Amino acid sequence: MTATVSVEGTSRPLSGEVGTTLLRAAQETIAPITDCRREIRVRRVGGVVCDRGMVIEMGRPGVDGLGDVVRVLAEWQYDGGPVQLHPGDVGWFWRFGAERTAEATRTWSRAGEVLAVGLLDGADLLRLAFAPEALRDEELARQVVEDVSAPERSVLPEGKVYVEAPTGALVQDLLFKDGWESGEAWTLLRRDLGAPVPDPGVRVEVIEPEQAQEWAAVLRASFDGSTFTDQHWHTMAAGAPFVDARCLVVRNEQGEAVGVVTVWSAGEGKLGLIEPMGVHPAYRGHGYGRAITVAAARALQELGSSSVVVCCPSSNVGAVATYQSAGLEQLPERRDLYRNAS
Repeated sequence: MTATVSVEGTSRPLSGEVGTTLLRAAQETIAPITDCRREIRVRRVGGVVCDRGMVIEMGRPGVDGLGDVVRVLAEWQYDGGPVQLHPGDVGWFWRFGAERTAEATRTWSRAGEVLAVGLLDGADLLRLAFAPEALRDEELARQVVEDVSAPERSVLPEGKVYVEAPTGALVQDLLFKDGWESGEAWTLLRRDLGAPVPDPGVRVEVIEPEQAQEWAAVLRASFDGSTFTDQHWHTMAAGAPFVDARCLVVRNEQGEAVGVVTVWSAGEGKLGLIEPMGVHPAYRGHGYGRAITVAAARALQELGSSSVVVCCPSSNVGAVATYQSAGLEQLPERRDLYRNAS
């Protein structure tokens, strides 16, 4: 066999011992990279590169992998970044149990590194989060779009389905190009916790397990159709994300529980989340919603959060006004994307 070397665009044959040595070196470099699964070219003798990145793989973490999912989601929460799927969202879903939470979770990875996480918040809605450096990663975005668009990939089913993606994510642009449309509007609100948070002016308690039934009753009354029970609370509290969470209750002057909230920290210097917050309908109109939101901000500040964020339907103007009265500032509105039934 004859090896060739390229010098200033001209290929010249090499023979003898030198040519054989160079050819073997090139072959030995090429051989180990069969796993790249992309186009390969020789840049120089002895130098082989992949033109594109490693393959993006979608996976399911399983119950044992949920802790790692919570960890990476926490790492992706930072001031100045987009509001996106939070460890607290996974923690709130955990009320249905670890197995169901694992079944509802998807990850997209490259070379073993998780770059995106999705949570099926119901059968027809996928909520997404991306690593900061991967928000505009084209290869990743295209793979996510392929997976959510094909029912056989076991992400979203046939029919009308929804995707919630962070503002600025390339996946939004690609879904629009594929014919997806703008759906429900959501209002995002945030309060910086670098300055002192005032006293809420009401009696606030951190809920202990023996008070779960009382907390659950107020939450259930706060939302039409809610089926939340004390067993849901205990299941949620046993989840990995609850290590950095607190459930609070606000009481009136008679000692009655009138409002509840759960706050989720993502760690020191990270965004904290309110999910959920509710006031018993018999006690609305007395400022308890504002008070418990302020109490939530104080609790997250004590947990080391840099700011508090919350997301609610823009159509719920009362909730938006309550959060604003508690010092949260409205961010640009975000919309779900949906695909109509085929």
